[in-house]
Amino acid sequence: MTGRPVIRVMLVDDQELLRTGFRMVLQAQPDIEVVAEAADGRAAVEAARAGGVDVVLMDVRMPVMDGVEATRLIRAADEAPRVLILTTFDLDEYAFAALKAGASGFLLKDVPPADLVSAIRSVHSGDSVVAPSTTRRLLERFAVHLPSPGEARAPALPGLTAREREVLVLVARGLSNLEIAERLELAEATVKTHLGRVLAKLGLRDRAQVVVYAYESGLVVPHSAD
Repeated sequence: MTGRPVIRVMLVDDQELLRTGFRMVLQAQPDIEVVAEAADGRAAVEAARAGGVDVVLMDVRMPVMDGVEATRLIRAADEAPRVLILTTFDLDEYAFAALKAGASGFLLKDVPPADLVSAIRSVHSGDSVVAPSTTRRLLERFAVHLPSPGEARAPALPGLTAREREVLVLVARGLSNLEIAERLELAEATVKTHLGRVLAKLGLRDRAQVVVYAYESGLVVPHSAD
């Protein structure tokens, strides 16, 4: 028996074989239960609205409704489940759009089983699972969607202290909480506290959206040096 709460997962992919593989991996975990499956985004939205789902593993390229739109609709609801995007390539334009739509991160479809399980547990606990450096690479690959240095608007950063702004920039540049703590000579717990305040003040959901915000606001410029 495990002391962890049971995490209720929905699998969304138009390939039944992939859903079967993920289901076999997840059902072997004592704290994870696959409670729903869907083969397209519209069915996923309907299943999510029925309740009883904590985390959605969401494919992006599907018939009827793609995973980006499904993510947007699911995350717009009250007490919405968190969404992990499944991609074939880690530099996928759809993954960028899904982060903006409210996904907590993305996984490659060939993710090792242990990493898949860990990611689901992390998302369920309120964290995001995209490695910041991977998110940064994704955003830089699709810099055409972002303001150019001359066009970037000055971010308002409402109510952020100087230290909170520092933490925001370092998160966007790919540093982990531990690396930020070492650079700023702070305790890691203090960095987590600052990041939590950044999320609250800017109305962002998680670390992944901090990165998107920093790039889109022009606070961090694609391909700029750390």
